Amino acid sequence: MNELAELEALLLACAQGDRAAFRRLYEQTSGRLMALCRRMMHTEEQAEDVLQEAYVQIWRDAASFDPARASAATWLAVLVRHRALDALRRRREEALGDEELAAVADETPGPLDLTLAAVDGRRLHLCLDGLGERQRESILLAFLRGLSHPQVSAAMAAPLGSVKSWIRRGLEQLKRCLHA
Repeated sequence: MNELAELEALLLACAQGDRAAFRRLYEQTSGRLMALCRRMMHTEEQAEDVLQEAYVQIWRDAASFDPARASAATWLAVLVRHRALDALRRRREEALGDEELAAVADETPGPLDLTLAAVDGRRLHLCLDGLGERQRESILLAFLRGLSHPQVSAAMAAPLGSVKSWIRRGLEQLKRCLHA
């Protein structure tokens, strides 16, 4: 089972209250989602708080995941992004008065943004399926799990140079597929 299909299965199991699936989902996604939190938040502590809030919501709202609308990875990333934006707004509200708060733009994605994200997620999934097994696996480990090239090399028991080539060629092929 590929990484995206496994994430989907884990999310669906979480929706049924499967705690072991939730633990595996956390183990497989927390590194990548924490990296997203770090990019959006000002401190490590804020990023950790957002990640914790996100996993509480993932557990609570897993039943709302719809594989027909977006891939599991997209759904998780959008949920984490929303938690981070909410946290940034809360901090902004604490620092701003009512007049300044009214001037802050609403950054919540609208229906068009969500639809485009879902379409992009499905297209990416199709393009990933078109890659060779080693290319797909190395790209998923690097970008979905957040592993460095040496870590991917160790995880795949493959030479570092091969891993770098698989990732580079796979990304080139993904780029061509996504822009076709």
